[in-house]
Amino acid sequence: MAEYKIGNLKLENPYFLAPMVGVNDIAFRILCKNAGAGLVYTGMINPMTREELNLSDKPAIQLFSKDEAGIADFIKKHEKNSLLFDFNLGCSAKIAQENCFGAFLPNKIRAIEKILQAMRESTKKPVTIKLRKSTQALKLIRVAEKYCDAVCIHPRTHNQGYSGKADISFAEKLKQKTSLPIIYSGDVDEKNAEELLKKFDFVMLGRKAMGYPNVFAELTGKKSDFGFNAYLKLALEHKLKFAQIKAQAIYFTKYHESAGELRGKLSKSKNINEIKKAFEK
Repeated sequence: MAEYKIGNLKLENPYFLAPMVGVNDIAFRILCKNAGAGLVYTGMINPMTREELNLSDKPAIQLFSKDEAGIADFIKKHEKNSLLFDFNLGCSAKIAQENCFGAFLPNKIRAIEKILQAMRESTKKPVTIKLRKSTQALKLIRVAEKYCDAVCIHPRTHNQGYSGKADISFAEKLKQKTSLPIIYSGDVDEKNAEELLKKFDFVMLGRKAMGYPNVFAELTGKKSDFGFNAYLKLALEHKLKFAQIKAQAIYFTKYHESAGELRGKLSKSKNINEIKKAFEK
């Protein structure tokens, strides 16, 4: 039986829930974990945040920043509730460009090294980075080799965002140039995951898992249904805000037989009972 490890962290399988802002609330993370995900991530978090974080499920925490300020204090505060710490070098959103973080930081190699050094010196838990296709990718991996336990590669450029095809061959070339485990991200689903695992150590599912945690059950052979009702139960247990639950409800219509009609009802919903009613057949 294969052993799956990142640093000192042992994992049950190589199927990960990708970090997604606005999607990976605690209820969704728990549901994906229950469905079979080997590791689940938070959305990206600024280490200077004053927001109260619910990390009782002990996820992988993804950080973003343009310098090392606040990183040591953040890790010290949340280390006991995290399995690993990841640094985001892949966000291609407009806000990342305007504030010079994520995929728009890679040209500042020295700043990145200071950040990763601060992360490494602050925890004994695994440290990883998530990066995109760029001319700086190999330089970033060389820096990561000093401080990190794995690298996640999403082989689209920041100009592509999530459009076009992911360049798997680019990720393969990087894999050949480092001994670090590689987590592959980019259009992963239940159809291609096994083939990708012949080339990479782990795979990360993002958009495929939005509204469909069952993809992890399909990959791991679990039989239970991990649909919206299961999410709603967890969301209410963790007292998530109505707006968040409503947004997730809309994601969960993705494979519904009457998706358009259901989204119409959900968009007009004003309370939990109306959301429940919309999902009733």
